[in-house]
Amino acid sequence: MLPSIISVLFCLLYAVNAVPMAPRASASALSGLDTKSFSKTKDYPLPNLGNIVAHDPNILQYDGYFYLYKGGVHIPIHRARNLSGPWEQVGTVLDESSVIPKQNRSRPWAPTTIQHDNRFYCFYAISENGSRDSAIGVASSDTPVGGNWTDHGAVVNTGKGDLSDIYPYSVSNAIDGAFITDQETGQSHLLYGSYWHGIFSVPLADDLLSVKTPKTPNATNLAYIPDAKSKPIEGSFMTYKEPYYYLWFSHGKCCHFDIHAFPPMGDDIRVGRSESATGPFVDKDGHDTLKGGGTIVYGSNHGVVYAPGGVGVLINNGSEADVLYYHYLESTPRLASTGVRQVVSHCLFLAEMGPNLRVQSCRNQHGANTLLDWYI
Repeated sequence: MLPSIISVLFCLLYAVNAVPMAPRASASALSGLDTKSFSKTKDYPLPNLGNIVAHDPNILQYDGYFYLYKGGVHIPIHRARNLSGPWEQVGTVLDESSVIPKQNRSRPWAPTTIQHDNRFYCFYAISENGSRDSAIGVASSDTPVGGNWTDHGAVVNTGKGDLSDIYPYSVSNAIDGAFITDQETGQSHLLYGSYWHGIFSVPLADDLLSVKTPKTPNATNLAYIPDAKSKPIEGSFMTYKEPYYYLWFSHGKCCHFDIHAFPPMGDDIRVGRSESATGPFVDKDGHDTLKGGGTIVYGSNHGVVYAPGGVGVLINNGSEADVLYYHYLESTPRLASTGVRQVVSHCLFLAEMGPNLRVQSCRNQHGANTLLDWYI
């Protein structure tokens, strides 16, 4: 996703302590804004405060802490005992600008940090607005905090750079990296992509520092919008819940809004599923994500929440449910005009319903949230 100063919406799939409802914007507060695009639907729950500012958040749970990695100078790292904070900064992934010789290398975008074989890997993007001259880089460390990371440089280049002229790099944009391991084969995959030809997956080498077969990457196209002119699909994330892999992604415009002419709805969060890590992925109606399919699981709502995106999921967190988190723009003149997004969270359960997966409401200290059931 293109960077701006945004906040995280944590869509919590289990109850958290002291989770206050997000403030509602008054009519006077919205004066001067083009608010026609701000959906008034109440089918989605209002969020609760997460208390940290971020764009394209990524959260890792380790040793009693939640670690949050976000785009910015050298990739800032924050941690907290609870997803509602308080958060403290614990360094940065990079000690200096990325070794990748591209624009904006001091401010990487959309990091994804994972733990693999007792080591931590942070996949990050280097790019500039509206350009395919991008790269997914990787850094590694034996600790999730700052101070001991090694920058290994580019894994994938698009636009310019090593092997950028071969498929799929010749038709895609190397930002918004994500990671999944095939449950049957143990093969690790890097997911990436924004606009252009959509979202791709490429197998990684065993050390996770390069593509397994660089000159013949054996890539798989996972999601695409063939009939749309601008093809607004990006920000993928993949999870596994037996027997399905779930491909989560953002659809629509994420940022750089004209406050007097917001696009209809902005981003929403969509999902498809497959029994294979490489697809094909389909939505609840059987539509292929390669043909524009994807079930909408969260969108703009209450006239306050606008353009939720930057999705991620915490799996096996020791609770009875998983955690879906994301960012969104709060529709007030101050926040909308600066691109700042409110940091919030809300409580949901991810429950199994026969062959389907259902996201449903849960109760917290403030009572039951009203939420549409999403059958995926």
